[in-house]
Amino acid sequence: MSIIRQDDLIQSIADSLQYISYYHPLDFIKAMHEAYEKEQNPAAKDALAQILINSRMCAEGHRPICQDTGIVTVFIKIGMDVKWDATMGVADMINEGVRRAYLNPDNVLRASILSDPAGLRINTKDNTPAVIHMEVVPGNTVDIEIAAKGGGSEAKAKFAMLNPSDSIVDWVLKTVPTMGAGWCPPGILGIGIGGTAEKAMLMAKQACMGSIDIQELMARGPLSALEELRLELYDKVNALGIGAQGLGGLTTVLDIKINDYPTHAANKPVAIIPNCAATRHVHFVLDGTGAAEFTPPRLEDWPEITWNTGATARRVNLDTLTKQDVASWKPGETLLLGGTILTGRDAAHKRMAEIFARGEALPQNVDFTNKFIYYVGPVDPVRGEVVGPAGPTTATRMDKFTELMLDKTGLIGMIGKAERGPEGMTAIKKHKAVYLMAVGGAAYLVSKAIRKSRVVAFEDLGMEAIHEFVVEDMPVMVAVDTQGVSVHDTAPKFWQAKIGKIPVVLD
Repeated sequence: MSIIRQDDLIQSIADSLQYISYYHPLDFIKAMHEAYEKEQNPAAKDALAQILINSRMCAEGHRPICQDTGIVTVFIKIGMDVKWDATMGVADMINEGVRRAYLNPDNVLRASILSDPAGLRINTKDNTPAVIHMEVVPGNTVDIEIAAKGGGSEAKAKFAMLNPSDSIVDWVLKTVPTMGAGWCPPGILGIGIGGTAEKAMLMAKQACMGSIDIQELMARGPLSALEELRLELYDKVNALGIGAQGLGGLTTVLDIKINDYPTHAANKPVAIIPNCAATRHVHFVLDGTGAAEFTPPRLEDWPEITWNTGATARRVNLDTLTKQDVASWKPGETLLLGGTILTGRDAAHKRMAEIFARGEALPQNVDFTNKFIYYVGPVDPVRGEVVGPAGPTTATRMDKFTELMLDKTGLIGMIGKAERGPEGMTAIKKHKAVYLMAVGGAAYLVSKAIRKSRVVAFEDLGMEAIHEFVVEDMPVMVAVDTQGVSVHDTAPKFWQAKIGKIPVVLD
């Protein structure tokens, strides 16, 4: 019989979440570096370089890989012979560990969890509660898999109840392009097959926590139908040409992980949950001897990559820009931004829309005339930082506000991650605005370009408040030009045709 102390579980949860906030799993780093080495698309290769450099910086600086420090997901298996030395319930102990991790003053993690999700959506301020899945199993240990799952990748989860005769491969190849680039590829696709609807989703989430081993599987060959399916999907999903950050290229997924379970004869449930370029998970076991220990990886395990924007990068002074200036920018062009930008994401956009609906003016410090808005919710600064990790959030969530913002504010451009949807594209083209893309998964690297930061409006919204940033050489790419041409539309089609394994479906 093992006696598990309350403090040991709490401390292990807190330490694990701090650990995964700044250390990528090494299997992920190796796979990402292999993708970087073989990538032929310069834009995708540049994005991969930023992700790898960001990862090493975070490992050195003990700061979050991504500004979205995730919703905590825990799979805990409690041995039937375990005895607890505790006054709190297991879920309460886990949530206390989450609370301590996210409020750690040496590495504050962003609080993203909102209570009353269908109503007031109030931030809980400590990222609790976690999503916890408990199972009682034979044995005398407590086995825990823990992840910090980003909201952008979670938003792209898909489920279908297929007919028994339907092809899983066909459904996946039809579905993945609809996910866009908001899940920050390349990453891992976790797939659950069988059981019931909720079981398939649960298995897909668990699959995301597996180690990347597709190259080893390719080397030894498949030993089961499920392994054959993994290899087929890995090959064909990459042949879609979506590429890093949706910019087109050779690598869209680093691995395909699949779990299955017996299902009803009339059903074939299938779920996909992607894990992004900020993959964060770790496994540990408590056996009664104390809190879990997490051994830091060696910095030598990260590749030495020098990021070079190249001689063609255009330096832009944001403080003197006009609509005429941005009209000359071309899709795929790299820019280095300098000057003043304002931030704003979901809650700030909603509040501004309400202000306009009442016929009122925006707060005095908020002037978007000839400015750019950056879709970001930064991490709080520590240790003298100007701002914490501050990578882009998914731009499509702001599409519903884009027409209003471009029409009412004098805004000439936006910065975010991934593609724009039809509504946003229509507004951009109508108003001759531009949309710039920063790399999702390079939040700490991006934050180093921010020289000054201050909150100028809606301070009560926390990380969703409007900030004013002064930036220097902030790297972005022109994703949509003033004519409405999108690199996220043209590039994947080009690379899918270049790879040549899957016919391109023309519009």
